[in-house]
Amino acid sequence: MSRDYPPARYHWAGATGLTPAVHENENIPQGALVPDMARDCDQVAVVYKKGETPPEITVREISSSVQTVLADGVAVAVIASAFGPAISPDDVLLVERCL
Repeated sequence: MSRDYPPARYHWAGATGLTPAVHENENIPQGALVPDMARDCDQVAVVYKKGETPPEITVREISSSVQTVLADGVAVAVIASAFGPAISPDDVLLVERCL
C-alpha cells in the first residue's frame, strides 16, 4: 500500500553547527541550525544526550535584534534578525541524540 507523506519539514542533513559526539560521557547540550523547508528559514535546535533530562531552554535578549539561546544556562546559539518576531523557548527544537 502506498501513502502520500508530506515532504520532510526539517532538513537534518543540512544542519549546521552540529558536531560529532567526541566523548560518550559528554552531557553538554549542543546548538544547531536546521533548515525548515516549510517556512524557508532555519530553526534553532538543542541536541542533548538520550536518556538525560531535556535541558531548560531560555532566551535572553541582547538587543532589539539579537537574542541568545541558553540550554541549562549555557549559551548554545546567538540569533540576529533584522525582521520578524523575537524567538521564544517554544521555538527551539529539542532533540535527543543517541550515541
